[in-house]
Amino acid sequence: MKDTLKNKTVLIQFLLFPVMTLIMEHAITLNDMPELFFTRLFSTMYIGMAPLTAMAAIISEEKEKNTLRVLMMANVKPWQYLAGTGSYAFLICMAGAGVMASGLPLTAIPFYMLIMAAGFLLSILTGACVGIFAENQMAATSLTMPVMMILSFLPMLSMFNDSIRKVARIFYTQQLKLCLDHIPDASLASSVFGEALAIILINAIIITGVYVVIYKRKGLE
Repeated sequence: MKDTLKNKTVLIQFLLFPVMTLIMEHAITLNDMPELFFTRLFSTMYIGMAPLTAMAAIISEEKEKNTLRVLMMANVKPWQYLAGTGSYAFLICMAGAGVMASGLPLTAIPFYMLIMAAGFLLSILTGACVGIFAENQMAATSLTMPVMMILSFLPMLSMFNDSIRKVARIFYTQQLKLCLDHIPDASLASSVFGEALAIILINAIIITGVYVVIYKRKGLE
């Protein structure tokens, strides 16, 4: 938590989107603007940015400062460290999602939080891949930026371009955005939900596989 408060990049990622959602939903009203437009938009960007950046930054910083090596020497098992760090990032992100959900109907909040939780878990695992693979914080930042841009901005750009939409649909953030588009009506069409779930599961399998390969090759050195 101290590292988060000192790391301005990570801290801003945790705070920016919940605060922007509250402000924009209450301050801006446009003709023909979809209901809860900013909540949906910023939720997708939050999923693709905050947990990914946090995990990559925390792990790479620990490695660079050799504090991670000290933890391993103190009999902290790798899975304990990763589970603890991931749980911290997950809980902070879920707290932010709770703030973003404040404008939703009560009946839609469980559905919204479930979608956000699924996205956070996948982004946390992706961030762990980056953090473990990177040699230092600078390398982690260089790797995080393109991944973050793809996961966060493709869903937004897909609203304006059919070609981008076709590319974006293979990523879990785009499928989660499609699920969020049904809020506050959580009754998804079975075809839409089925395709989204299938693609999200495929993403989860691929990300898990990449994580296993990277961890076996690099470990927490």
